[in-house]
Amino acid sequence: MPDSPAAVLFDMDGTLVDTEHLWWEATAELAAELGHALSDADLPEVLGRAVEHTAAHLHRTTGTELAESLLAERLNEAFSIRVAAEVVPRPGALELLAELRAAAVPTALVSASPRRVVDLVLGRIGTDWFTLTLAAEDTDRTKPDPAPYLAAAARLGLDPAACVAVEDTPTGVASAHAAGCAVLAVPSTVPIAAADRITLLASLEQADLALLAGLTA
Repeated sequence: MPDSPAAVLFDMDGTLVDTEHLWWEATAELAAELGHALSDADLPEVLGRAVEHTAAHLHRTTGTELAESLLAERLNEAFSIRVAAEVVPRPGALELLAELRAAAVPTALVSASPRRVVDLVLGRIGTDWFTLTLAAEDTDRTKPDPAPYLAAAARLGLDPAACVAVEDTPTGVASAHAAGCAVLAVPSTVPIAAADRITLLASLEQADLALLAGLTA
């Protein structure tokens, strides 16, 4: 068994920082303005999704005449304001990052959020945790497509199968799994089903280097 995975690729929202509720609040606020009350039925179209996807969902659901691009712009603005005011690391997240850094394990941040939001979060939790960071603008397609995780592994010069991805939503898990990564899933809001090369934990407080190494063994 190796002492460590080749790299660990982290999702951001809901995985490392507790921002999923902020994204939901921003979306709910705009939806209400357009005459739609968000419910559990909207969860798959909001949590873990890129802003363009959620904007398109609101456009279809509400029948608004506002352009999808304007809806996306307003969602980004509302979310950014909330993130700037309130970024809380998930339990165990910084401790795990510190352990990986001490062991010289390469790490990547692989986010479906725009660069503006990624940089806001990094400004709050620290900018030196990651070997590289990928935001929504850095690939032509975003989660659940495997493109973000394939790009992260390629930029690190690694086989995705030798990497562990850490995710919190079914959308993100689908992206990492399709890329060929072993997946550590720590659900934040929506349940995630166990499957081949998908390991479930209740909290990152239960994760350490030895556990991650075992996932790619």
